[in-house]
Amino acid sequence: MSLNHIRPWRNIYRRESRQIMVGNVPVGGGAPITVQTMTNTDTRDVAATVAQVVAAAEAGADIVRVSVPDEGSARALKEIVRESPVPIVADIHFHYKRGIEAAAAGAACLRINPGNIGDAKRVREVISAARDHGCSMRIGVNAGSLEKHLLDKYGEPCPDAMVESGLEHMRILQDNDFHEFKISVKASDVFMAAAAYQKLAEATDAPIHLGITEAGGLMSGTIKSAIGMGNLLWMGIGDTIRVSLSADPVEEVKVGYEMLKSLGLRHRGVNIISCPSCARQGFDVIRTVEALEKRLEHIKTPMSLSIIGCVVNGPGEALMTDVGFTGGGAGSGMVYLAGKQAHKLNNDQMVEHIVEQVEKRAAEIEAGLAETQAAE
Repeated sequence: MSLNHIRPWRNIYRRESRQIMVGNVPVGGGAPITVQTMTNTDTRDVAATVAQVVAAAEAGADIVRVSVPDEGSARALKEIVRESPVPIVADIHFHYKRGIEAAAAGAACLRINPGNIGDAKRVREVISAARDHGCSMRIGVNAGSLEKHLLDKYGEPCPDAMVESGLEHMRILQDNDFHEFKISVKASDVFMAAAAYQKLAEATDAPIHLGITEAGGLMSGTIKSAIGMGNLLWMGIGDTIRVSLSADPVEEVKVGYEMLKSLGLRHRGVNIISCPSCARQGFDVIRTVEALEKRLEHIKTPMSLSIIGCVVNGPGEALMTDVGFTGGGAGSGMVYLAGKQAHKLNNDQMVEHIVEQVEKRAAEIEAGLAETQAAE
């Protein structure tokens, strides 16, 4: 339940943008911020690629991007699209013909990098293919692959050069009466990316694809992405996001959702509120939370769970969560349901009991939503 109506300081006012469709998924125009990832398999290996797409979708990915570097990948894309549970974006670099082939194969969106796709004539051919096959497009500007004339003008990659690149290629699409596009201006430098995105947000009403590119490994990349993307999201900038990590694509999806959940922009699954633990803890908080995170991965219903080691903050946190457990003494603690004390519980029964209570609460929430929808 949102508390924004009584806590206005929690409101994020999202930038207004027009809406496009990526397959059956709306992006921009007030639609929920979508979470994306990208496969890292050999696209020609259909089975491996589909398996990774499915795993990402089960983790919550709304859209998955697949690299199309050669003719074999373009041929495989048709079957991947057919078996995918979510819209597929074809990632196109260098070879504009791959974009044409990907559109024909059923890609929901074509991602092109204006710095390496070729001249305006080639871009127009890709636009024509996208229009013919009902694809949207993403203009993907990257600080590491800017056009030579912009590097000559500015001397080095910078926010102004990135935005200018994006606007130049937007004009090509618009001059060809193609408006089903979103745009990104990514950099691995947090300051450069943030400044570029702020300038871009002021210059266009196109939906914005947000990301800090090549952010790093799971921990370092998560931190860098959370700082850069988190601040932009807080400012209301961003209609779809991809967290770029040197890690399993599923981890990118998880981090993306946690980022959105922390800002109240998207809700999926159990939001666990837990303490870092200290000498006052009445049970092993760290291992308990690790176990619960794994055991509750299957829950997709938005809900909250507090796991607090002692009574200093435990009761207060439990007042605001669907299910809670606060450590006590003598090997037991207190279970809270809907913010109220329910019953004591031995620590050795904690994980199983909490999983039961969360599953029960999730079922109640889903039943309530079904009733509301039926009444409407």
